[in-house]
Amino acid sequence: MKNLFTLIFVFFSLTGFTQNQNFAIAIHGGAGTILPENMSPEMEKAYSAKLEEAIRAGYEILKNGGSSLDAVQKTINILEDSPLFNAGKGAVFTHDGENEMDAAIMDGNTLGAGAIAGVKTVKNPISLARKVMEASPHVMLSGKGAEQFAKEQNIELVDPSYFFTENRMNSLKKAKEEEKDQGYSPTPDFKFGTVGCVALDQNGNLAAGTSTGGMTNKKWNRIGDAPIIGAGTYANNLTCAVSGTGWGEYFIRATVAHDISALMEYKGLSAQDAAEEVIYNKMAKLGGDGGVIVLDKDGNIAFVFNTKGMYRASIDKTGKLSVAIYEK
Repeated sequence: MKNLFTLIFVFFSLTGFTQNQNFAIAIHGGAGTILPENMSPEMEKAYSAKLEEAIRAGYEILKNGGSSLDAVQKTINILEDSPLFNAGKGAVFTHDGENEMDAAIMDGNTLGAGAIAGVKTVKNPISLARKVMEASPHVMLSGKGAEQFAKEQNIELVDPSYFFTENRMNSLKKAKEEEKDQGYSPTPDFKFGTVGCVALDQNGNLAAGTSTGGMTNKKWNRIGDAPIIGAGTYANNLTCAVSGTGWGEYFIRATVAHDISALMEYKGLSAQDAAEEVIYNKMAKLGGDGGVIVLDKDGNIAFVFNTKGMYRASIDKTGKLSVAIYEK
């Protein structure tokens, strides 16, 4: 009888009827000059608690058989609703004192993708990005058109005043003072970073999502890498799911997210090795700072960054929770 059960198990495994139990999830909340001496115990505790809350919410969806897309969206929604991160409620201010937000989501199973850029009244940009993917014939919408689409899709809109936070406004004032002396040269607000999530569900489907407020003091409706598929966001069931954070212009020029996937697909590199090659060599040679979270099709997780820290958390395929902020 025991041998019979063994044969049945092998049969179902070979014919694809068993589900992949290697589900996992990872998130980031920005990478940059994040040092212990600049972080109060209270702030460190607040960041760690919010990262854990978000990762557990996404993992619960996966544990209950939910899709990687649902897990990514829910996790990022929680981070977007927090003023701690540069996305949604915590979005930084443009030169004109407004908030312009970008986001993208990608389905590794179908290679479907949705992205939005430069929205000012969308409470949860990642939710709108998913609607673009699933309810429109397009990949990216921007500005007023994206907001009109959000209204038609019953995505929650808010008054722009919702996004006001005192510390973000202070960051803008500081940037403008520096601009008087040094000229206009915006840099990413590394201390309060972009958020992202990658997930693998029980059906073996990968998904990636990224949401951001961009750069403090940005002008001219600048758009970064987060909503650009293959730059800051990418997912492919053949390889991995990737979300990036850092200086967007360099992520775009180096096509960071897709390049990691390509190295895995064409050269057979592991997620860790592929990410290190792109972040430590390719992008660093251009002068770019930042990091990525990578989750491969087998549930292996890589956190790679060339900065002093990256807000991050994961629950791996064994169910182990990890939350970290500083360099290893």
